[in-house]
Amino acid sequence: MRRLWLIFSQAVTVALAAVFVLATLKPQWLGGRPGSAPVQFSIIQAAPLPLDGASSPGSYAPAARRASPSVVSVMTSAAEGSASASDALRRHFGDPDGGSSAGTGSAVIVSPDGYLLTNNHVIDNAEQIEIGLADGRRVAAKVVGTDPDSDLAVLKVDLGGLPAITFGDADALQVGDIVLAIGNPFNVGQTVTSGIVSAVGRSGLGLNTFENFIQTDAAINPGNSGGALVDINGQLLGINTAIYSRSGGSMGIGFAIPVATARQVMEGLITEGVVTRGWIGVQPSDLTRDMAESFGLEVERGVLITGVLQDGPASAAGVQPGDVVVKVAGTPVMNTAQLLDAVAGLKPQTQAVLSVHRGRQQLELTVRVAQRPKARTARGSSGSGR
Repeated sequence: MRRLWLIFSQAVTVALAAVFVLATLKPQWLGGRPGSAPVQFSIIQAAPLPLDGASSPGSYAPAARRASPSVVSVMTSAAEGSASASDALRRHFGDPDGGSSAGTGSAVIVSPDGYLLTNNHVIDNAEQIEIGLADGRRVAAKVVGTDPDSDLAVLKVDLGGLPAITFGDADALQVGDIVLAIGNPFNVGQTVTSGIVSAVGRSGLGLNTFENFIQTDAAINPGNSGGALVDINGQLLGINTAIYSRSGGSMGIGFAIPVATARQVMEGLITEGVVTRGWIGVQPSDLTRDMAESFGLEVERGVLITGVLQDGPASAAGVQPGDVVVKVAGTPVMNTAQLLDAVAGLKPQTQAVLSVHRGRQQLELTVRVAQRPKARTARGSSGSGR
């Protein structure tokens, strides 16, 4: 019995092996269905590289394509013996190379009929200004107006049908949002870099009178000044202005002026030739706890007035050195930057109430707001206070 079982097992094994060989080499011998197709094998290939404007998933190419035509190069030359753009570069970028009478920067096309936004320090004291468009054209530009207090300027070229950039919403920016910086660093040609928003509302840097910077780690270098900071949709969020650097190169800390500020300045310069801001004629200082104790004040937060311009609006209203302003027209102010912004937002020739602490007294002083005098240069105010 055992011998028969072994013979049966060997026969089954041989038969299965024969069937496997026939199924592999001669499947038709097994009597398959007439017309049945053999099994097909296909090779899975990688997707082809994007061509003709297409982009791979996660790419920032669409944003770059949308915004790049709106960013131009700015070439300037200064008159002999005058301060040039290189002086401003040293201030905003720590530029180690000085002495040149020529400067380069960037600008953003903001209207199809030829208006452009840039930094004031890019064109400050320039005798000639030339714009290099993304399509290769070069054309002379003239200055429409400048605002040294915000370090912004508006230029105009005699061309039409230009690719104007779309304005975005910088107020909605959050730390960690992705941004692109577009400009002409070191005059190598248009360059796009990427990074994130590192901080918003940066002030106290000593660059401008009015500071509310977007901070980013997107690489910004000399020549990027006046260029665009855009979101992943290619919409303008800010005008690139300065970096923190010890060498003149990017160290991952760059600053841009928010688009809301840029737009306000641009509209004022184009329509009125000047940016309308309120002014009351005081010299303010941040209040510290030690100051509050030494002056015998019962308030620890506010803005200490260290000087009052004679015959200025604040003087006429009764403001005195040593006063601490805690509100401007109902808006609380905790530091000098907030006081400056609150006063600048007041309409000239209107009245506003200042909430003031004077020793143990709390006063409400009504001041008639004046037009803020224009600063002389981008590198310093006219010394006329706030």
